[in-house]
Amino acid sequence: MGQYVQVFGSLLVLAGFALAQWGFLDQKSTRYLILNVIGSATLAVNALFEQQWGFLLLEGVWAIVSSISLIDVLRRRRAKNDR
Repeated sequence: MGQYVQVFGSLLVLAGFALAQWGFLDQKSTRYLILNVIGSATLAVNALFEQQWGFLLLEGVWAIVSSISLIDVLRRRRAKNDR
């Protein structure tokens, strides 16, 4: 089961990366950030259960940074719409 979770999380992160590289997604778009948050958080939780500390650090920080960026994008969008 763990392998399927890792593949799922990895595919989400890689899909966002590939789509951004090919010009289909902006790295500050909500879609890109959501792919990164869900993918990296999935991998971080899996790493925690598997006690893979280096992988947990990598994916945990990735999830946190992506989450902060997503919150910032959503706040800016809301502020722009409130004007």
